[in-house]
Amino acid sequence: MVKIKMSPKLSVSEYIALTNQTLEYAYPTVEIEGEVAGFKINQGKYVFFDIKDAGASVGCFMMVYALRVPIEDGMKVIISASPKLTQWGKFSLTVRAIRPSGEGSLKKSFEILKAKLDSEGLFALDRKRLLPQSPQHIAVISSTQAAGYADFIKILNDRWGGVAVDVAHVQVQGASAPDQIIRAIKYFNEREVLPEVLVIIRGGGSADDLSAFNDELLVREIAGSRIPTLVGVGHEVDESLSDLVADKSAATPSNAAQIIVPDKYETIRSVQSSVRTLLPRMERIVSEQQTEVRALLRAILQTIDRQVDEKLAENQQSRTILAQLDPRRVLERGYALLRGDVTVGNEIQIETKQAIIKAEVRDVTSK
Repeated sequence: MVKIKMSPKLSVSEYIALTNQTLEYAYPTVEIEGEVAGFKINQGKYVFFDIKDAGASVGCFMMVYALRVPIEDGMKVIISASPKLTQWGKFSLTVRAIRPSGEGSLKKSFEILKAKLDSEGLFALDRKRLLPQSPQHIAVISSTQAAGYADFIKILNDRWGGVAVDVAHVQVQGASAPDQIIRAIKYFNEREVLPEVLVIIRGGGSADDLSAFNDELLVREIAGSRIPTLVGVGHEVDESLSDLVADKSAATPSNAAQIIVPDKYETIRSVQSSVRTLLPRMERIVSEQQTEVRALLRAILQTIDRQVDEKLAENQQSRTILAQLDPRRVLERGYALLRGDVTVGNEIQIETKQAIIKAEVRDVTSK
């Protein structure tokens, strides 16, 4: 006996729900590359477009906040999306992320966003801050597994050493890279003790590999950093919007290390050269100062000698005057000194050069 398997009988809503459940299980997220057509934004919140190739086209929907780079019709893009059957029976892709693909589309998106941010003044030179000359504490945002990070750390230690380095390991390419870097920037900016410099580095790669650093939200986060920023992404010829908005940009991660700290050997040579230059000048200054000191001492000694001579002369003059007033000199000239009350009947003393005489006053006549 043959059993016939009956097909399930479903309502329209049940069918759509079952289909979506099947799609969600089989293809929770898909990446599709194609060309944008019919791009439009409704009510400033909803984005609609088709993604197509030469043989097919499928409708796409996304929220405007998920649109991180400028998109126009004709651009080649890669979308990360979830397939879905709408309530109206129309197949659609709910886009989580979108990025340009191919050199032409990447360049066009780059130029559109660059012009927009430049008009807002984000790249203006007068808003850029100077980096400290010899920072003791820096924060680095990079993939610690990348060669660019290893080069940065090696050169940093070779050139100076002793710098405290806090590292946030992030992806530096792909759809999730911008959000990871943004979270790392927020983390360092919210710390109680801020690093002196925030360094964002990544080695070379294709234009698509480096496109994460042209993400609008990432560029704005770098612009708003409380910590002075240094961005070194790609090779010397590469330019990203993150480079343009940073306080200082480096050609490569290695160049970033060269900018952050001075070369200790060059510093030593510079100090030695300065010392060699300064020694003759210092010797000349000391010699000149010694000459000036000697001249000053001579002047002081001459002044003291003059003042001593003047005091000696004054003293001699005083001694001469005192000698002239000495009573003994009066006696030697034949005069006598009379001591006592010159009143009739009183006894007085008369001193001459040769004798002391006691006498009684017999008569006093006024002159």
